[in-house]
Amino acid sequence: MWESVAASVAGMMGAVAAAAPTPPPTPAVDATPVLTSTPFGALPEQGVTHTITISGRGTLTATRVTFTTTADLDGVIAQAEPGRCAASPRIVVCDLGDLLLGAAAAVPRITITGRIRPGVPPGTVVRNRVSVTSAESTASDPQIASNAYLLPSSTATATAAATDPPPAVASEVRPPGRSLRVPAVAAVVVGAVAAGTLLTRRRLRRRHGLPPPAGCNDEAPGSDVAEGRERGRRQE
Repeated sequence: MWESVAASVAGMMGAVAAAAPTPPPTPAVDATPVLTSTPFGALPEQGVTHTITISGRGTLTATRVTFTTTADLDGVIAQAEPGRCAASPRIVVCDLGDLLLGAAAAVPRITITGRIRPGVPPGTVVRNRVSVTSAESTASDPQIASNAYLLPSSTATATAAATDPPPAVASEVRPPGRSLRVPAVAAVVVGAVAAGTLLTRRRLRRRHGLPPPAGCNDEAPGSDVAEGRERGRRQE
């Protein structure tokens, strides 16, 4: 008797299960984060803006966006549409809630602004990374976008500047311990010696009664002969 009742109950339950509608499959969610950094390759003490958008289709539940960077940012400001953000020099976390992605929906957007902190050593790799998680995904399988660049080395520029020869400049080089006035003094001395020699020769010629050399006019006014005759006339 009990066996027949159990068989009847099992048959009724099977019939009910067969008649129950099958739930539709959950539509696949396609969410792709896009990270844009402006200017890309920002240097220390330079301002930078990171813009994050999420494109795709489907519904995301309890969506969280996490932004990280390897270069500290000063004065970080983060704004999410929709949602709210908590910012620190290297990490920004934004909770966007439930998102509907698609052609008719507004694209979620996060804007992060700041200034790269001074003192980041040259040669550092600045890596910016964005991850998107939701109830439809797991923390171990987030949607990720990233970019990276290398800070240029300032030591190479300084070394090149130090090794470049200075431009040639025309200048007057003075011998050590000598003055530029020496040639002028030497010219005066040489002129005085020449004049004294000439005067001595003229006096010797007059003493020995020799005629003056060709081209020399001792009779000219101001000459030694003219002055001697003038003194003789005065004595007479």
